[in-house]
Amino acid sequence: MLMPFDCSLQTEKEGFYDITAAVRETIRKSGVTDGLCLVYCPHTTAGITINENADPDVVRDLLYGLGTAFPDRSEFRHAEGNSAAHLKASCIGSSVILMVENGAPVLGTWQGVYFCEFDGPRARKYLIKVIAG
Repeated sequence: MLMPFDCSLQTEKEGFYDITAAVRETIRKSGVTDGLCLVYCPHTTAGITINENADPDVVRDLLYGLGTAFPDRSEFRHAEGNSAAHLKASCIGSSVILMVENGAPVLGTWQGVYFCEFDGPRARKYLIKVIAG
């Protein structure tokens, strides 16, 4: 069984980081031609998603929409003061699973894989595991 590949990145206060190249490279290095690829975020104020990676305004709009849906509120009681980040991360989710065919992730023409930061700046990590199937 292959061990997960640990990846790291330094984030800003909030943002979406395109990690598609790291996912592709990890799949290539794994030698798996057909199977599944799990991309997982072990943080409670960050997440992983798949979305458009062609127009940077999509990321801006996603951040704006999440900020509108989950604004910081004085009623939140969490002592760290980052409840809005926890809500955004729960909405986005902590992982995605991609199909692997012919040694590459199956993604639509405009799709990319993103690490989503909601409580930075921080040194973050994410894990990629490729499973033959």
